Amino acid sequence: MTLTVYNTLTRSQEIFKTIESGKVKMYCCGVTVYDYCHVGHARSYIVWDTVRRYLLWRGYQVRYIQNFTDIDDKILNRAKEQGSTMEEVSNRFIDAYFEDIRCLNVMDADDYPRATEHIPAIQNLIKNLVEKDLAYPASGDVYYRVQRFPTYGKLSGRELEKMQAGASGRVDQEDPEGNKKQYPLDFALWKSAKPGEPFWDSPWGKGRPGWHIECSAMINERLGDTIDIHGGGGDLIFPHHENEIAQSEGSAGKPLAHVWMHNGMVMVDGQKMSKSLGNFITIRDLLAGKWSKYPETINPMAVRLFVLQAHYRKPLDFTEDAIAGAVNSWNTLKKGLLFGSQYGEKVGFTETGNQLDKKLIERFDAFGDDDLNFSGSLAVLFELAKELGKEANILVHEGKTGTSTAELQKAWYTLVTLANVLGLEAKSEVTEKEDNFGLSDAEIAALIQQRNQARIGKNFAESDRIRNELQAQGITLVDGKEGTRWHR
Repeated sequence: MTLTVYNTLTRSQEIFKTIESGKVKMYCCGVTVYDYCHVGHARSYIVWDTVRRYLLWRGYQVRYIQNFTDIDDKILNRAKEQGSTMEEVSNRFIDAYFEDIRCLNVMDADDYPRATEHIPAIQNLIKNLVEKDLAYPASGDVYYRVQRFPTYGKLSGRELEKMQAGASGRVDQEDPEGNKKQYPLDFALWKSAKPGEPFWDSPWGKGRPGWHIECSAMINERLGDTIDIHGGGGDLIFPHHENEIAQSEGSAGKPLAHVWMHNGMVMVDGQKMSKSLGNFITIRDLLAGKWSKYPETINPMAVRLFVLQAHYRKPLDFTEDAIAGAVNSWNTLKKGLLFGSQYGEKVGFTETGNQLDKKLIERFDAFGDDDLNFSGSLAVLFELAKELGKEANILVHEGKTGTSTAELQKAWYTLVTLANVLGLEAKSEVTEKEDNFGLSDAEIAALIQQRNQARIGKNFAESDRIRNELQAQGITLVDGKEGTRWHR
């Protein structure tokens, strides 16, 4: 079987080939941290987390980077509303992001660069574009010359001439800086500082970066000129990702990404989600039962399951019936996943009896390899879960089952393994209530120290064993320049 993915750039499904054999460099556009994450964010980051997990399952080494935009008009406006600062608002909602997204069993990225940490890199990239006459200063701002990039529009499929015609009547009303531009569709790389705003010194005066240039600089700093996968929501194709391509490829003369992937949009009851329509749902409100359409607390795994039931490129509609269906489906899957802990001892499960069903693995992989069709992969999980549910009912009512221990353990172990690939993990009610993670902070620190020593000694098998041991107890490690961080 060969992994194929849909590439937005080529508008076709193609065989996935990496720049370096067996390794994937992957970047996903992160949140602008001025508010709590909503269900659109949940959909996006569950999708890219599952793509990452599947690539790991298929044997790739994945370096996954996701940024935070921590300087933006929305953040500055929120700081003014609250009588706070840009840094305080950003840090507050970065913390909230982790609280919300980790509930959905989204693994931490390998790194979370912030835009404000990359000002020198951003300025160097802008300087290079100015030197190449792909950008020009204008009264403290710097703009990109889209007409100087011949393939502008190749990702979105838009033609520059048609975009110009459509923009000509709106420039004065919607673009107060339009009079500084040499061409209506030129976009800002650097913005001159307004009174009371944070700023950085630059060759063009005091100011701050534009949004698009931030991602180009962070990708270049953390992953290099060209990456394997660039992911994000479909709403970012134009202008954000189109502008990233113009900036990065105009500067380096190399492709920014081999594969561009975009998840479909989220709707609520068939309408686009927006605060103006009153259908805006945050992750924390949905889970806490504060959504008027479904005023009950929801297991986060039911939300993750709901997201994965639709193909990642298709629209996803949050409705009362759809969520209720996902809750019921999760209960079915959860019952199968907990079979081992509830009945394993009774039917004779052993530590050495864990075997995978190769035929089911092949079916699971066939769906995943076909443009990451996780909705198809779920069908394999439900087959196993339903069979285990039936066996559980027989055990409860008859005290025994006619299925052999080996067959039951193989089915259960295969289910748990494949569910983990999709980030679906079940806890018993006792575990969920007690939230008992077992290891103390001191014990975790000691294991991390042992792992560090193993890495220094290039004993990578031991290093991986310790990481896996911690992961099995709910502890995720994040390696970075400052050392190894962990979270429960």
